[in-house]
Amino acid sequence: MLEKLTYAPMLFEVAEGLFQEGQWQAAALLYKNVSDCEKYQNSERLAVCQYRLFRIALGDDQTRNLQAAHIFECYLNRLDEADQLDGIKNLVNVYYSLHKWAKADKLAQDMLHLAMLRYNLQRKSNRRMTDEKKPEKPLCFYIYYSHLMRASICEEHHDYTSALKFVTLYTDASWVSKDDEDARRTVAQFQEWGTANTLLYQVMSGQQEVLSEYVDHISPQSDEIFVALSNILTSANRYGWNVDYILERFANFIPYQTYATEFGGYNQQIMSDQHTKFLAELAAYHLHNKRKEGIQFIIQSLESSARINNESTAIKCADLFGKHRDQADEKAQVQYNLQIGPYL
Repeated sequence: MLEKLTYAPMLFEVAEGLFQEGQWQAAALLYKNVSDCEKYQNSERLAVCQYRLFRIALGDDQTRNLQAAHIFECYLNRLDEADQLDGIKNLVNVYYSLHKWAKADKLAQDMLHLAMLRYNLQRKSNRRMTDEKKPEKPLCFYIYYSHLMRASICEEHHDYTSALKFVTLYTDASWVSKDDEDARRTVAQFQEWGTANTLLYQVMSGQQEVLSEYVDHISPQSDEIFVALSNILTSANRYGWNVDYILERFANFIPYQTYATEFGGYNQQIMSDQHTKFLAELAAYHLHNKRKEGIQFIIQSLESSARINNESTAIKCADLFGKHRDQADEKAQVQYNLQIGPYL
């Protein structure tokens, strides 16, 4: 059956069923064969197969994620607009996790443009689009998410003034239809993120007086604490703050784990990358305060870097270890040499 082009539509439907049931590896086998059958057809079905294979391929290995993103991008414009929105969102997450800020920003703008077109068309036509394919989220989600990711990219460039301008965009609910429950939930979630991120950007710009307010704001929200803790630690290292009391308060959130929000779990690739960087920041914090446990956090960060193939954080760890080698005992030296070996 896999060798005959006439069976491709049926095999595609079977693959779609397996994909929806979560049997992704089985679905991948069929998607690959349908893609081979239709590689000269320039069809939407071929594009959907490539989109599904992209989703299935994503994991902790950043090199593989980049390869999967490059392959899928060639097929993006062949997708139905609903799938395009979700495809762009996933690409933004991948390129953001890879620190390719310009690429992520361009895709975020593409997502905003497409989502606005569909949203305005839906409002002007005064119809519910019941006969059309819908994206996974309400249209306003993609508009807000574009602004959220662009704010995060500004944060990475330490441009907190611009980041705050984007916050005002993804907390503005004046244009959203109020008769849609999913849209109302979306608005509420982004407004909550906006409140937290306004405090965050003030903290990260050096306003230590806001730190206690920020900690009190995020403390009841267990799914947000690790992200907040990571940013607090980065600020502490940048400005020389003592945040021992915060690390002690949130000690249970330091080990790697998954984090859920109302819209599902945080993006795996972004969180894996952030946790790897967090361990390096934690190492720097302890070593700056003359604590030998910082060496173990360097080794943990290197282990995590190897798992996700994050060379930039591994280089940072190597530089940090070089500056504080005198604090490492013989056992730690051996552990470090084992972890750093693949990068030499």
